[in-house]
Amino acid sequence: MSAALLHAKGVSISFGGLKALHDVHLELRPNEVVGVIGPNGAGKTTLFNAICGLVTPDSGTFEFGGKERGWPKTSELVDLGISRTLQGVGLFPELTVLENVMIGAQKLAKTGLISAALGSNKHDEEILRDKAMRALDRVYAGTLANRRADTLAYPDTKRVAIARALVSEPKILMLDEPAGGLGPQDIEWMNNLIRNLTATMSVLI
Repeated sequence: MSAALLHAKGVSISFGGLKALHDVHLELRPNEVVGVIGPNGAGKTTLFNAICGLVTPDSGTFEFGGKERGWPKTSELVDLGISRTLQGVGLFPELTVLENVMIGAQKLAKTGLISAALGSNKHDEEILRDKAMRALDRVYAGTLANRRADTLAYPDTKRVAIARALVSEPKILMLDEPAGGLGPQDIEWMNNLIRNLTATMSVLI
């Protein structure tokens, strides 16, 4: 069995007097799908936020690639190979689908996140555009590239959000409630996509 790619041990987080997480352990191996299961309010998003540097645990250790290190900062996620979608999708409604996905490749945008996505540097724009189109094709949304995000049906916004997370070529893709609000047919599509993604990455749900 391969060594864990990500291992969080003994994670506890409190907000004031509310204990959101207590002694939680999470292990994710290469090319594996792991689901964090629990009712609303159980702390699933809080655990995701800890891994992504949005909250700092009160206790617990974090290992990545077999080595213990401090909890990641948000600025370190791309270099570590961690990418995440949000429950609320988080697309920019006034931008096209392609521009939204290009923003996911900020590591390559030497002139800045928004300016590169909008093409102020032609070399960066070409790199971003190519990576974004490949990510859209991977989620079968290439035909939506030139649509404005605010014209999309809800299931299509889910596809675009995943494509935006994929464009940075992560080792770990974190999907926060990816099937939320979807009908049976779209849930089946999502399940198949997640299984296919494990050929090149690990998926945490």
